[in-house]
Amino acid sequence: MLSRVADSLYWMSRYLERAENTVRQLDVTMGLMLDTGGADEETRWQRLVASLGKPAGLDWNGDLEAMAHKLVFDNLNHAAVTFCVNGARENARQVREEISSEQWQRLNRLYHQIHSPLAENQFNSSINDALASIIDGIHLFKGVSNSTMIHGQGWQFIRMGRFLERAYATATLLEVYQPDLLHAQTREHVGYQYLELVGLLRCCTSFEAYCQVYTADVTPDRILEFLLLNRDFPHSIRYCVDSIREAIDSIQRTGGRRPPGELISGIGRLHAMLDFTTIGEILHGDTSAFLHNIREQCLRIHEQIYRYYVNYSIQSALAS
Repeated sequence: MLSRVADSLYWMSRYLERAENTVRQLDVTMGLMLDTGGADEETRWQRLVASLGKPAGLDWNGDLEAMAHKLVFDNLNHAAVTFCVNGARENARQVREEISSEQWQRLNRLYHQIHSPLAENQFNSSINDALASIIDGIHLFKGVSNSTMIHGQGWQFIRMGRFLERAYATATLLEVYQPDLLHAQTREHVGYQYLELVGLLRCCTSFEAYCQVYTADVTPDRILEFLLLNRDFPHSIRYCVDSIREAIDSIQRTGGRRPPGELISGIGRLHAMLDFTTIGEILHGDTSAFLHNIREQCLRIHEQIYRYYVNYSIQSALAS
């Protein structure tokens, strides 16, 4: 597969995953702001911005609806939903011949939907409905991709981009929430603390899945264990890392460049850290450092993927 094709498919997937993460966190945060017994609006907004990587231009100004509008529709802000959808569509356009007609139509429809004047009208009348329609569009694209595209190298690069973006975003979210999680170690939570913990699970679409494993007894240690170490839930970091490994193995088996030892050892190191570390060890150690280490390893894996699959020299390609 040409490096430019791999690059476009990879970033198309990352942009859409980033857009979905932004929409979901914004929706949950605005729902939590209806509770006047917990943190104030500014504190919750600052936590949202920190969870998105502290993008510039989103300082709190006291007008929640205006700030939410900017986070969705600002074409120039790299964290904005519209910016991410624009990036996904442009990358898809560059490799139009590599994706199915249904994929292009679904993504193109989402692009025009979010740029339509009707989108802003819907946002002004019902923010929740507007955010839900964006998530629906992204989910439809993912479903169409899985059902209409050959599960070859291109599909694996889409998968790799999605899960690397998701692992990094989940680690960032947990690192931001971590001080509050560890300060709430009792099993009995006052109302607002319970809502905050449920909100964290909802940011990862994981409340119902969590309840299936642990029941509705929401505790900080179990949330960390579920979102870090569960091997069966698609939004847990462990599941994401396993999926990245599988994607790279599949690319190699289908004739792609053989992954270098540096990339294999990097992913293996992260996998082993999640596979052989217990939640007790994480909680009794420096939890913030553990989560930050996951983020740093995700960044290194991204750099290695780029170096060996996208920005490689002709000499290295001939040698592999």
